[in-house]
Formats: sequence, structure tokens, C-alpha cells
Amino acid sequence: MTTTAFVLGGGGVLGAVEVGMLRALLERGIRPDLVLGTSVGALNGALVARDPSPGVVGKLTELWRGAATPQSAQVYGDKPLRTVRRAVSTGTHLWSAKPLTQALREEFGDLTFEELPVRFQVCAASIERAAEHWFDSGPLVDAVVASAAVPGLLPPARVGEEHFLDGGIVNSIPLGRAVRLGADQVFVLQVGRIDRPLAVPRRPWEVARVSFEIARRHRFHRELEELPEHVEAYVLPARGTSGRDDSLLGTRDFAGVEARIDATYEASVAYLEDHLGPAAESGSRSAGEQ
Repeated sequence: MTTTAFVLGGGGVLGAVEVGMLRALLERGIRPDLVLGTSVGALNGALVARDPSPGVVGKLTELWRGAATPQSAQVYGDKPLRTVRRAVSTGTHLWSAKPLTQALREEFGDLTFEELPVRFQVCAASIERAAEHWFDSGPLVDAVVASAAVPGLLPPARVGEEHFLDGGIVNSIPLGRAVRLGADQVFVLQVGRIDRPLAVPRRPWEVARVSFEIARRHRFHRELEELPEHVEAYVLPARGTSGRDDSLLGTRDFAGVEARIDATYEASVAYLEDHLGPAAESGSRSAGEQ
């Protein structure tokens, strides 16, 4: 019996492309036995773990479409003056985490990991232990907020007696984690950065971004190369992204969300047909039956 994992990587606004990938997978009849999420992948993953059916695609699309409206701006950032004031007063972050937390509580309420129909884990970076941490029990919202606490943009998230930052710092695309948890078929939903050419940084603030990208990609490609022979990994293609999305302003630019979702869906359908065969032959089966 095959154990199928969906691995949803981080990537901020680029996380919209994961909706297109999920649509292609779920329409084909591929269902996860395990879902792992980092940063924005934790948010998308939570919705899938709660409802691992094609119906969740409509919900995800609605949420990402809503993110492109002016009414949603309070969730992803404040007015410029308020942002500057917060940066000066705190010295650590630009945005408040309260609107995001409130939006997640409205969506998930007091739902816990234990109540989900699909096993789900969320990655965050523990400050006190300087370590990768995996949430797999307790309140879902607290874990997702911790996983998405982007350094400099959102404050560290406190859960219990620890403080956490964005899981992408320690494990942006947790392929190896899926294998360690017993997956032998892994579908990697990444946001399109892993193959994007990197340029030599020319400004001080570009150094940190480039350094982080090198670390992120190195770990993923190493884990991909070190996969056990019995494990099959499928890295779905992302479409509609560019280097502009990595800028500070790009983290709030939700323009073109639906176009990215649709383009990635079409590319993922073609990718799955190339690697798994026509859907009519291998589709309509649950992950455990493959």
C-alpha cells in the first residue's frame, strides 16, 4: 500500500500557485495520507488536511482571490505610516499579526490537529532552541501563525513558553520530513523559486535574501538527491512567478493571483500526465489504493 504525502513549501504571495497544483492532484483522484506545510504552505495545507477533496479548491481560490481586494489589506499589512511607526517602535517587524490570527480563527475556530481527517504537520523555527520544530498536536491556528511569522514582517509568535519564526528559515520544502514519516510517494508543491537564477547581490538588503535562497535550495536539492530508491517524488511546476515577487513590495502584490493559479493548474495537469500517464488510466483512486 502506498503512503502519499503532499509537501507544501513556503513562499508568501507565491503560495497561490499551490492552489493550481492541488486542483490538478485532487481532480486526478490523488488523495494525501500525510500533509506537511511550511509558512504559507502551512495555511494551504491546513485547508487540504481539513478537506482533502476537490471541493477545497473552490475555498482556496476564494481565499486567494479575496487577498487581492483592498478590503483584505489589513490582513497582510497596514497603511504605510502605521507600518513605519510599528517598525520604529518595535525595532523588529512591520506588520501586526493580529489581523492574520483573527482571519485564521474565523476560518478554523478551535480546530486541533487531532480532529483533522488527514495527518498534518506544520514547521516553524524555535528561537529559544535554535531548532526546527514540528507542530502535530494542539490548536491549529497557533501553529500556522508560528509557521508564517516572516522575520522582519511579522513578530515572533509565542506558543506556550517558546517563540517561533517562519518555518522557511529551517525547512522551506520539507521533502526529507515526509520520507522520515513513511511516505513513499511524495508530491512537492513548491512556489517556483528553486530553479530561478540568482544574481550577485548589489545592495545590502539583497545579501540576506540571496543567502537565504542558497540555503533553502541547497537543502531541498540535497534531500531530492538522497531519496531512498523506493520513494517516488514529483516536483510540480509553478507558473506565473518572477524575481519581482521576492521584493518587499512583492510580498503584498496579489495582482494576477487567478492567472497564476490557472497557469500552474494547466502545467501541473500536463506534468502529471507525463509522469503518471493519462488520468483516465490512473485517476479516480485514493492514495492508499495506488
